[in-house]
Amino acid sequence: MRPVEPLLCVDNISVQFGDQTILRGISFSVARGEMLAVIGESGCGKTVLLKTLIGLNPYSAGRILFDGIELNQLSSFELAQIRTRFGFVFQQAALFDSMTVGENIAFPLVQHTKKKKDEIQTIIETLIDEVGLDRSVLLKMPAEISGGMRKRAGIARALALEPELILYDEPTTGLDPVMSELINELMISVRRQHHVTGIMITHDMHSVLSVADRALMLSPLAKLAAGEPQIRFDGSPAGLVHSPDARVRQFAGSRY
Repeated sequence: MRPVEPLLCVDNISVQFGDQTILRGISFSVARGEMLAVIGESGCGKTVLLKTLIGLNPYSAGRILFDGIELNQLSSFELAQIRTRFGFVFQQAALFDSMTVGENIAFPLVQHTKKKKDEIQTIIETLIDEVGLDRSVLLKMPAEISGGMRKRAGIARALALEPELILYDEPTTGLDPVMSELINELMISVRRQHHVTGIMITHDMHSVLSVADRALMLSPLAKLAAGEPQIRFDGSPAGLVHSPDARVRQFAGSRY
């Protein structure tokens, strides 16, 4: 039997902005159905990595392959088409202020499909049910609902096009412990129900232990000696506190 190819393969990529290198020699892969947590202190390049994975930031070296397709080889149109296979949950949900919650969730469907209004309405009602919000929320503006509700609406929007990969940027940041736990449970539910692959950037070690199959920890290049790899840990979340690297143990232990 042939081995199953990873959905995403990152091969020795580097990312620079001007003269400043943010990511250097980053390599990892993500299996289909896996949830990967990317952790590390502020400034290590986590968000840059996430944006690079969907082609928003160019990489100066290496390769990124999504389902065997290298992103750097795609035209702008082809890259836009590939992005419809991704879902992105932004840190502050990033709902459009001038649209209702329902219009926000419907936005990807309106932009990228030819579905009729009644079909779209059925989909957004199904999604709002799935994320645990009352359908009355669909008629509200983002400013009229809480941060936790906006996060859940953001997840509903990310699911609208039935993506193969969802990227979560700090999904529990700014939420109280009860709402954080609800978001963690929702991410687990989304993965099971939709058989979707996930990459999560977070500082929340409880989320890492509860939701992720695997953790990958980055360090800022400025804090590394010459030749040290930027990826300090890649393995089971439970293994973080047993890493031979004291920096990994300290980071993980201080956040339990």
